[in-house]
Amino acid sequence: MATGKVVVEKIRGRSTATSCFSKYPLKFILPTKVAPVGTDVVWIYSITYGGGIVSGDSISCEFTIGDGCTAVLTTQSSTKVYKAIGSKCSEQTLEVMFLSHVCYNHLSCARIGSESLLVVVPDPVTCFSTARYYQKQNFRLLSDSNLVLVDWITSGRHANGEKWDFEFYKSINNVYLEDDKPLFLDTVLLEKRNIQSIAERMQDYHAIAMVILFGPKLRELQKQVQENVKNMMSEQLQISYSSRRHNPDSRVRNGFMKPEFIASCSTFGPEGKGVVVRIASDSTESVYNFLRQQLGDLEPLLGQSPYA
Repeated sequence: MATGKVVVEKIRGRSTATSCFSKYPLKFILPTKVAPVGTDVVWIYSITYGGGIVSGDSISCEFTIGDGCTAVLTTQSSTKVYKAIGSKCSEQTLEVMFLSHVCYNHLSCARIGSESLLVVVPDPVTCFSTARYYQKQNFRLLSDSNLVLVDWITSGRHANGEKWDFEFYKSINNVYLEDDKPLFLDTVLLEKRNIQSIAERMQDYHAIAMVILFGPKLRELQKQVQENVKNMMSEQLQISYSSRRHNPDSRVRNGFMKPEFIASCSTFGPEGKGVVVRIASDSTESVYNFLRQQLGDLEPLLGQSPYA
C-alpha cells in the first residue's frame, strides 16, 4: 500500500485535489494561498515527520494528474537521510500518471491524459555520514503532457565536516509515453568503494543536479535555458583557460582551472522534444541561483517562481 496518494482533476474548470492521502512517516500539505487568486494550479508540499528519512524507512507515493491540470510538487527543506543502521537502506519511490479518467480500484485501467503540467521542484537530498538511500521516480505521460523535474543531491553536512561521506545513493528517473514506451531513462549511483572514495571522485564539487523539461508548454523555456547554458559555459571556459599554469589553487591542472559551476544541455525523445540539463557545482547556493533564474518563467503558470 502506498504511503501517500494525491489525485488532481478538473472541477468546474479548475485544477483541484480531489483525493489526498498520506500516512507516517509522510505528510502532504496543500496550501491554498501560495499562488494568486485565479491561478489554476495545485501546490503540494511533501514533508516527513522528524525532518528526514530514518534508516529502513520506505516511502511510496502515487500522483495522478488529470487532463489540463497543473500541479507543483515541492518540499519545505532538504530531504535529510539519517545514518544507516547496519545495511538498512532508506527508500523512496514516486509514481506519476497523467490521466483523463480515474479508476480508483485499479489505477492501471486509467487512460493517460493530455495538456497537463507537473512541476517537481524539491530541495536537494542531503545524506548524513554512512547513510544509504534509494530513490525511484516513474512518470507516465502523453506526447502533449508537460513535465518539469529537478532531482539533486548535496555532499552532506558541511558544518559537521562531512563531504560525500555516505555509503550508498541511487536515484532512478524514468519517463514513459503511452504503452510504457521509454522516453527517458536515467540512473545516478554513488557508492563507497575500497579503491576510491566518493569524495575523491567528486573532487571539489558539493552538489550535482539534473533538470528535465518536456512538453509543448515548455518549448520557449527549453530554448531559453539551452541558450543560457551555452552562454554561461562559454564564459566559464574562457575564464578557466585564461588561468595561469602555476596558479597555487588546487583546482588548476595543466593551466586549466576547473570551473566552480558546470552545466550541460542535451535533447531527448521524438524530434528532440525533451531537454535535460546536468549540473555540478562547488556550492549548493549556486545551484539554487541557477534554478531560480532558469525556471523563473514558470511563474505565470504556477503563481510564483520555483525556489523563490
